[in-house]
Amino acid sequence: MQLSLLNQLRDQNPVILNISNFVTVQDVANGLNSLGASPIMSEEIAEADALVQMSGAVALNLGAFTKQQLAHIQKTGELANKYHKPLIVDPVAIGAVAYRREVAEQLFQQFQVDIIRGNAGEIAALAGMDWQAKGIDAGEGDGDKVTIAQAAANQHHCVVILSGPTDIITDGTRVVQVKNGTPLFQLHVGSGDMLSSIVAAFAAVSGGDYFAAAQTACLVFASAGELVASELPAELPGTFAMKLIDELHLVTVAEVERVARFA
Repeated sequence: MQLSLLNQLRDQNPVILNISNFVTVQDVANGLNSLGASPIMSEEIAEADALVQMSGAVALNLGAFTKQQLAHIQKTGELANKYHKPLIVDPVAIGAVAYRREVAEQLFQQFQVDIIRGNAGEIAALAGMDWQAKGIDAGEGDGDKVTIAQAAANQHHCVVILSGPTDIITDGTRVVQVKNGTPLFQLHVGSGDMLSSIVAAFAAVSGGDYFAAAQTACLVFASAGELVASELPAELPGTFAMKLIDELHLVTVAEVERVARFA
């Protein structure tokens, strides 16, 4: 685990371009900014070329889009490939909505993604495996999650993060499981989207080692959430969301090392 990437991120302050879900855009921006990256959001295709060139990585979120916005997403992904910028995609709810799955499949034919971050239902859909997804929630299924994540990574030739109570990170062959976290992440809608963009921030400073970037991002984020939850007297989703932003700014490599649980 390359936790030194956390200090590198803060030293380099990479610009992260986000095509965001309007539901969670503020969570994403604040999460990135608190951690030490520099977020920039865009809804205009005319500025895509300039913004991709100035960015250290690009995060595309498929949580809420129109057909016009879809053209922007596709163009931004193509430009990320053109300028060799790390490209991270969050395929929100593609396991539950057929149209979203079709859109994701079409997009992945137009550009090469470097890291995909999704829940079990979303990653199973990308792998072509059965899973009972439920909207943005992971839903239920009987398949082996490691096998599902590996199948998706091999099919799409990228690193895959299957996030949940245990985050599974794989490049199709190697597998790391991050066991830190808290159930409070499931009570804060913006948590998954925030993680996807934080993964992009780590990818920006990883020197092209996206497997290392993905697992380190998951460990830092999950540990920060766990540290916050350990100080709360009860399940307080609103307080958790506020204090998570604080913890992302304050958390140190030593603190993450102290609580880290991964294999």
